[in-house]
Amino acid sequence: MNIQISSQPATPNHTAMRRGAAVWITVLTIILVLWIYREVAGSIVATWLSSDTYAHGFLIVPFSLYMIWQRRHQLAAVDFRQDYWPVLLLAGLGFGWVLASIASVLVVQQYALVAMIALIVWAMLGRQLFTALIFPLAYLLFAVPFGEALIPPLIDFTADFTVGALQLTGIPVYREGNFFSIPSGNWSVVEACSGVRYLIASVTLGTLYAYLTYHSLTRRLVFIGLSIIVPIIANGLRAYMIVMIGHLSDMQLAVGVDHLIYGWIFFGLVMLLLFWIGAFWREDHLDTGPTQNPAPAARQAAAVSRQGTFGMAVLVVTVAAIWPGYVIYLDTQQSRHPVPAIHITDASGQWVQDVSPLSDWMPSYVGTPAHYVSHFRNDQQRVSLYITYYRNQQQGNELINSGHMLVADKLTGWRRLDDGSKAIPMPANNFSVNQSQLHGPSGRLLVWRWYWLIDRETTSPYLAKLWLAINQILGKGDDGAEIIVVTDYDSDSEEAAPVLHQFLSDMMPAISAGLHAARQADN
Repeated sequence: MNIQISSQPATPNHTAMRRGAAVWITVLTIILVLWIYREVAGSIVATWLSSDTYAHGFLIVPFSLYMIWQRRHQLAAVDFRQDYWPVLLLAGLGFGWVLASIASVLVVQQYALVAMIALIVWAMLGRQLFTALIFPLAYLLFAVPFGEALIPPLIDFTADFTVGALQLTGIPVYREGNFFSIPSGNWSVVEACSGVRYLIASVTLGTLYAYLTYHSLTRRLVFIGLSIIVPIIANGLRAYMIVMIGHLSDMQLAVGVDHLIYGWIFFGLVMLLLFWIGAFWREDHLDTGPTQNPAPAARQAAAVSRQGTFGMAVLVVTVAAIWPGYVIYLDTQQSRHPVPAIHITDASGQWVQDVSPLSDWMPSYVGTPAHYVSHFRNDQQRVSLYITYYRNQQQGNELINSGHMLVADKLTGWRRLDDGSKAIPMPANNFSVNQSQLHGPSGRLLVWRWYWLIDRETTSPYLAKLWLAINQILGKGDDGAEIIVVTDYDSDSEEAAPVLHQFLSDMMPAISAGLHAARQADN
């Protein structure tokens, strides 16, 4: 629904003053909302400052303002009208922000905050202006530091591409996960080799280039698609060429800092080539000049007023401020109890505790969770059980965190190889586990792990976050744990799977009972 404020016909100067006042009230409203969500806004800027990968974020706002300035003549023809519909969307977006806040999903909180800016513009200045500015407003989403979730698949692709290219070249390769050996030396594809920086930079620049250079939606989408595909393939070529330079120079070149310098030079040349090719189909020269305003000045004046804009600003700020207040309320209602101790006892008597660990391997977690580590034996079968239990979760002390690692330090000698999921048939019900293989100085380990969330279990960190938020809203608390079972094997991981399966068949009731007992403790 739209609001139109009636008024007497006004002179063009008076109309311009009213429109200017509406714009400035909108800007001040956005600043006030950013202040209300200052912790989230501050986290975005802090990431720009601390990470070279996301330092481009400082340029996003100036780029968006430039694109808005570029359209100033077209915007002069647009009526300003307050609109209630985006206020309803703002309320829904705020509730999503609450779920993300409770579950400590910072990146979703950041995206929600940036999306609020576009809805505020729509609510206060109208759908016509929002439609005219939809791309510059959407471009602000690039300010959110995102991309860590892309690192594992990018590492896998780069390793696959490099090994495949080496084999096509005729060089023999022995591969274990993302580690591989060729006759001249050993290589590994790590986070710095994933190409995530190249991809983020390419998409950010490519999207801006497509908007400024093309008018056709098809051409824009094709170029943006190329800005995604080209850096991924280029990074694979870069990795292959680095290995070849090292191989042909007897491991004297491209194995140190020159490795990184060469990578950025290569990426820069690829991007220049992409933009050069894209310039052959450019359409920016087809601009016909500024669009004249067809609307009478009296109608423009009737569409805006300081009172109407100010009233909408009060409504928008009120709706936006409700949600941080609701989170504070939930936090005051939540009882704080110490993290409980966990005790697991096998009532069936099939497995007895063993004082000797399988290996010196240990998973790594952030925060201050409760840890349960025990080793079990059943004849010749040996299994280690690790349970990490979180309560009173908050950012930096939470069940789902990118800082949790199966192998945190290469100096330990442990390497994480193949990852995947596996369905496990159980007497009561079937469920899935995340499966990993670890190789280290004391042998090979098969790892199964999953999340426990009071009354459900899952292998998905995203579903785990969602259920943590739902449990808190329902008043169940925020208790959650990751369960890991581990056994060793000689050469084939499949020979270890039956051991873990038997352990879970015998011990799952005891594990569940121990976790539920821990949840009841001090509650």
